[in-house]
Amino acid sequence: MAEIRLEKVRKTYGNVVAVHGVDLCIGDGELLVFLGPSGCGKSTTLRMIAGLEETSSGTIRIGERDVTTLEPKDRNIAMVFQNYALYPHKTIYDNLAFGLRMRKMGRDQIDARVRKAAAMLGLAELLGRRPKQLSGGQMQRVALGRALVREPDVFLLDEPLSNLDAKLRARMREEIARLHQEIGTSMVYVTHDQVEAMTLADRIVIMRDGHVQQIGAPLAVYDRPANLFVAGFIGSPEMNLIEGRIDGARFVADRFVLPAAPVAARSGAAVVLGIRPEHIALVHGAGDRDQGGADFDFTVRLIEQLGAQTLCIGEIAGQRLRILGERVDGWAPGHSVRVRLQPARLHWFDPSDGQRLPSGTGAHRAQTTGP
Repeated sequence: MAEIRLEKVRKTYGNVVAVHGVDLCIGDGELLVFLGPSGCGKSTTLRMIAGLEETSSGTIRIGERDVTTLEPKDRNIAMVFQNYALYPHKTIYDNLAFGLRMRKMGRDQIDARVRKAAAMLGLAELLGRRPKQLSGGQMQRVALGRALVREPDVFLLDEPLSNLDAKLRARMREEIARLHQEIGTSMVYVTHDQVEAMTLADRIVIMRDGHVQQIGAPLAVYDRPANLFVAGFIGSPEMNLIEGRIDGARFVADRFVLPAAPVAARSGAAVVLGIRPEHIALVHGAGDRDQGGADFDFTVRLIEQLGAQTLCIGEIAGQRLRILGERVDGWAPGHSVRVRLQPARLHWFDPSDGQRLPSGTGAHRAQTTGP
């Protein structure tokens, strides 16, 4: 096991900058997930840690060693790819043992490691089979086992579940989480799937266009997104975002008016209001009305029944919003319901640079901040 440290790591291809100076410390035994859309630089960063891509500048350390210029075989890492890359003509036992044989390890030690990994991954009964006789989930477990037998300092996983169907992905997420708990080795995991990131990670690194947007624990990133990109990328269904301006103490977006806007922004400033679909609450009867005026009439336009929950897409004063809550039956397009935006759950962003704005009282800021 080992700590991984990236210091101003940068990657360019000619005039194209793929990764812009990443500074990051991955703790010993941590499971860190790089998350972002295609082309954001997450896999390139992982491949630089592995030594499969040269760094254009910066330093990579694994434990006490500077591995920036070392070959992959000298870094004591093990990598699991999106494609299983198994030898089709070899048995599962031989696929697991192949790398150890290439390192001239003794037969008894190889056998012990292979059988230990097979037992951990539920492959003990499959060691005599060949890859074509396995399911996709079983082949991915073999790929994990091939990495596991090496007993590396670091596991690197590059979108390992993207070829599996939804049910198998969920099952393999459990397998990877359990494996990490058992062996305690540092893992760096790349995915574009936020569910994988949220459920697996100790910390998430969110990337966009080669830049790190935010680093934090999954729920911390979810609760306090650093900017508009993170706010829109994390969460399913995604956060509602409404462009408007501060008018005294109010937030105004055409006909939509929020009487109290708890954001530190001067009157007249353009802002973006964000609220997650699950933080818009139904108002149950007149006795539940908010005397502060944060209740609104919501007109349903589309309903998606998710089983235990219902997602409603509709409008408040011309603003299109999503509401996610407990299952409701009998609603139809055109149905009107009273809802409340929970003030403590509101997020505010500066539309000019996308950055999160601090909470505060809009009216107070308007009085105390100069032009």
